[in-house]
Amino acid sequence: MRCPACSSDDTRVIDSRLGDAGATVRRRRECQGCSHRFTTFERFEREQPRVVKSDGRREPWDEGKLRRGLMRALEKRPVGLDQIDALINNVSREIQLNGEPEVRSAAIGEVVMSLLPQIDEIAYVRYASVYRSFEDVAAFSKEVDRLRKDRKTPAKVTQLSLLVEPGSGRKR
Repeated sequence: MRCPACSSDDTRVIDSRLGDAGATVRRRRECQGCSHRFTTFERFEREQPRVVKSDGRREPWDEGKLRRGLMRALEKRPVGLDQIDALINNVSREIQLNGEPEVRSAAIGEVVMSLLPQIDEIAYVRYASVYRSFEDVAAFSKEVDRLRKDRKTPAKVTQLSLLVEPGSGRKR
């Protein structure tokens, strides 16, 4: 590994730690020439399938697109970047473990929809409204009702919830 300060390739590893639930290795390095310290990250390279869009076009997997969509859904929500990175890693891993050379964009959306409620229900509804192309308030309400029904444990409340029983003020 070349030193970013002096370009020497005589560096040594000082410390290594696992990150992203074991998916990455963070290495702290020191240059033997100039004593500059820097951090590198090591992760295995996944063969991601090509994405088949709804109109039949095929394009390479783009983690940036997934990140932008999730960031829009999670805008102004109390979710940290580490949780977003973990979600993106989980989606990528699930798609990659499928083993198929191509994956429909709808399948990617379904994976996101299955994981997002555990992170933030509001973001889930936002994502669902775009992903499922809600046409009216009834479709939006139907999705919230489905989320209520599927909820296994009460959500941690950081602000008023969309999932309050009508008229009672109580959570389901």
